[in-house]
Amino acid sequence: MISTGTSTHFRSRNETNAKRSEADRPARSRTGRATFLNALHAEYIKLRTMRSALYVVLGTIAIGAAIATLVCSSAADEYATMSAATKSTFDPLALSLRGYMMTQVTIALLGGMTITAEYGSRTMVSTLTAVPHRSRVLAAKAVVLAVVTFVTGLLFTLAGFLAGQAALGSGGVPHLALSAPSAWRGIIGGALFLTLAGLLGLAVGTLIRSTTATVTTLFALFLIVPAFVPALPGALSDWTGRYWPPSAGGQVMTGYQDPALLHPWAGLSVLAGCVTLVLAAAFVVFRKRDA
Repeated sequence: MISTGTSTHFRSRNETNAKRSEADRPARSRTGRATFLNALHAEYIKLRTMRSALYVVLGTIAIGAAIATLVCSSAADEYATMSAATKSTFDPLALSLRGYMMTQVTIALLGGMTITAEYGSRTMVSTLTAVPHRSRVLAAKAVVLAVVTFVTGLLFTLAGFLAGQAALGSGGVPHLALSAPSAWRGIIGGALFLTLAGLLGLAVGTLIRSTTATVTTLFALFLIVPAFVPALPGALSDWTGRYWPPSAGGQVMTGYQDPALLHPWAGLSVLAGCVTLVLAAAFVVFRKRDA
């Protein structure tokens, strides 16, 4: 038979252990509600385990160096035969970062698929069951995507710049050093551009929900409309070429300032404003629409 003192001792020790275990538990298990950190961790795991995400990240970095080498090597070979007017607008920075025209689409598609994949597989229901606060879910997706795409974009622009300038330098034509102010503006601005492209993809995917329709829409936004700008009537062509968000944002990766186009940072601001509006609309729709 256990004495009263012994029983009290065991009860006191069990209570202490229970309190200690309670303190060690994550916020969700204590409160029954997922915190923003829980949501961030969950979204990071989803993105990390999505096979296409790894392919996009590695492919983006490789494309940056490969396209820069090809474009800049070709430009170096042709430089001697260029006219004086063409040489005056020769842009080593833009040449080395030309690969962004392809990677902007792949990064935007990655952003779109971070949410359309969940709708397609019906796992969005489980996500919203675990984290009922819908704005928290979408905000966590946006933060994780922004971090991943910025780091990827920074590696892409840095690899493209170094490879491209090396190719130009070996050809004996004008090139930039890494210490040049315009170089870092292009490298960091290019990373911000690709981050905004990814967030725009996330916003479009949230609004549309279909992977196929999201892919079509993003291709139109980033490639088809800019390609058809020269075919538009004069005033409309000038306005679209100057203010179309992806085209305006791409100016941050150029060294030569075309007077008909926006200043690099002003152009990136146009893209940022557009992404902010579309993402705000996505938050409103995501909160009100059924999963």
